[in-house]
Amino acid sequence: MSNSLDALKASGTTVVSDSGDFESIAAYKPQDATTNPSLILQAAKLPQYAPLIDSAIEYGNKASGDIDQKTDAALDALLVNFGTEILKIVPGRVSTEVDARFSFDTKATIDKARHLIELYKERGVDKERVLIKIASTWEGIQAARQLEQEGIQ
Repeated sequence: MSNSLDALKASGTTVVSDSGDFESIAAYKPQDATTNPSLILQAAKLPQYAPLIDSAIEYGNKASGDIDQKTDAALDALLVNFGTEILKIVPGRVSTEVDARFSFDTKATIDKARHLIELYKERGVDKERVLIKIASTWEGIQAARQLEQEGIQ
């Protein structure tokens, strides 16, 4: 074994990257990855990711509603833009989380999860490659139950 990470992989452990930095994801070759919003925000400050940000802002500006709804739309697009790019690197899945503000609202959680899956679909990503992270509240569990019946993980 060349290093501890290789030893973990060889032992059958699934390695998942929690980073928005495509170069580090490619370097460590994880099976799966996550689009942690705080890490995506950190990565989004780097100039090489400007096209992903510009695309998300354009999407948000085209969305209907007030400034808060446009901002939410841009954030959703940004997470999905990063997730789509990450999926070009990892062979498995990317996880994208539903906004924590919906933790106690089953319907809003379901709606947001469906919307995220639709955004991935618009970018050519099959829902089988996306894992939706939902708060483990009673409402979140009810949402997860419904979403699993729809084939959304």
